[in-house]
Amino acid sequence: MKDTIDTILKQYPVNDRGSLIPMLQGVQKQEGYISKEAVVKISRHLRVSRGTVYGVTTFYSQFKFNPPGRNSIKICLGTACHVQGGDFLLNALQLEIGIKPGETTEDGRFDLERVACLGCCAIAPVMMINKNIHSHMSVIKIRQVLSNYA
Repeated sequence: MKDTIDTILKQYPVNDRGSLIPMLQGVQKQEGYISKEAVVKISRHLRVSRGTVYGVTTFYSQFKFNPPGRNSIKICLGTACHVQGGDFLLNALQLEIGIKPGETTEDGRFDLERVACLGCCAIAPVMMINKNIHSHMSVIKIRQVLSNYA
């Protein structure tokens, strides 16, 4: 990971604060998340505080602080999914896998994210695992669906 971060930083001039977001995007693309090590290295390279780097990364939802799981779960909470019980689905899923949105299970099997809309309103509520859409989801179906993902 160290070499990857250093390689990305070398692409940008020292003390160029305008490079912060592209640097973060590069690290996220290569590593899958923004590590504490990456925050420290970026802050040193740009000569800004770690708080500044964290401030930007927490403002934009595209950045994650946990390594991704082998399977990424997205729960839709758009209007159609919300009306059809998306919140109940999210709560039940959190209990089932033991994490909250933005986290990864200890075994690295799943990460969880809540999204505004997956564009599948006619088959709400939906849950997406990796690139697979699971439609008309219910609390009862969660365990069965999850069992298909190692």
